[in-house]
Amino acid sequence: MTAFINILLSFAMVFGGIVSQADFLIHPEKYNAKTLEISDLPEPVNEPATDDFIQLSEVNMHYLVYGNAGPALILVHGNGGSASSLREAAQYLANDYTVYVPESRCHGQSSDPGEISYSLMAKDLYEFIGALRLEKPVVMGHSDGAIDAICLAAEYPDAPGAIIACGANSHPKTFKPYFPVGVAVRNTIKNDKLNDLMLTLPDFTPEYLARIACPAYIVSGQFDIMWVSDTLYIAENIPGSDFAVLRGEDHSSYMSRNGAKAYVLAREWLDAVGA
Repeated sequence: MTAFINILLSFAMVFGGIVSQADFLIHPEKYNAKTLEISDLPEPVNEPATDDFIQLSEVNMHYLVYGNAGPALILVHGNGGSASSLREAAQYLANDYTVYVPESRCHGQSSDPGEISYSLMAKDLYEFIGALRLEKPVVMGHSDGAIDAICLAAEYPDAPGAIIACGANSHPKTFKPYFPVGVAVRNTIKNDKLNDLMLTLPDFTPEYLARIACPAYIVSGQFDIMWVSDTLYIAENIPGSDFAVLRGEDHSSYMSRNGAKAYVLAREWLDAVGA
């Protein structure tokens, strides 16, 4: 009986997701539909100013720093990524911010302590901020990095000055069905704890999201891997947050595949909220 109920709930969630995607086309204003316009941008910075490691309590974390033009902004890559995943975004943002690009535990050149979760990666970010004595940095994350940013703000509310969460899901069940199926197939061929992470976490309840006190911008693409209703759910449960669904964008098109769009997205919102 429990299995049957779970199947019904899954079908209901998928149906609701499909309805929300159609609703986006009919009522784009409900989702703060936005088009990113890139023109008259500064030239991207070529190379990182710093390429280093810092020892945290559990992780020897590799990180890059681009520019030294302004306040601290931390860019956090997604599942299976590395600092190079957000290289172009960092190069553009370095015109206005000092951009730190750490590599999460079990990723890139950072060490693998054996265990991974979003809460653990948020703890690593908290320690990273403290170790480098960063004062209320903006934390901008993509995909799993967006989930890390949300966890950081919920579990260590005094650490970030603001968060920009791009492509976060609140639960594995809010993915469009094709995505977890593909991850599960890959995991069957070769089990990977990074795949396990996406298939089992996060689980953002309204109570958990309500713990976030800093300015927050919750963003997804129109053709993202989660339903647009999930973006709305996350934003509605973070007090005072802003959100947008980006017209014509998918999960990575405006972040890891186009640094200019990431720059415009961040600058417009940060200027608006004064962060």
